[in-house]
Amino acid sequence: MNESFKALADPTRRQILRLLREKDRTAGEIADFFNMSKPSISHHLNALKHAGLVQDERKGQFILYSLDSTVLEEVLGWFLELTGTGKDGTESKTIADEPAEDALGSKGAGSKGARSREHYFDTEGESR
Repeated sequence: MNESFKALADPTRRQILRLLREKDRTAGEIADFFNMSKPSISHHLNALKHAGLVQDERKGQFILYSLDSTVLEEVLGWFLELTGTGKDGTESKTIADEPAEDALGSKGAGSKGARSREHYFDTEGESR
């Protein structure tokens, strides 16, 4: 799944996936949508293929690229699990739902010195 996240982190690759969602395309057809060299597009397609996000199939002298939604479904399932929404649509209990323990191991929000298990991020991704 790490390769999927790495591939999805690039905006060009995300745009390629949007194009392939519409229909299967050749590398040349994909390149027509971008202001970059065909070898650069080929590099992006190889990264997406390596991540399992696209498939390629030879059609005569062309290679036709198509979206493979299997890995995307796995990534989406992971996000749903992370947010506490299971496959059956029910919320699961998360660590943030449990009372924090203080230094002596006592549980409860009213315990003196209780540590919060929640971790927050500001809008720039810095943890606090």
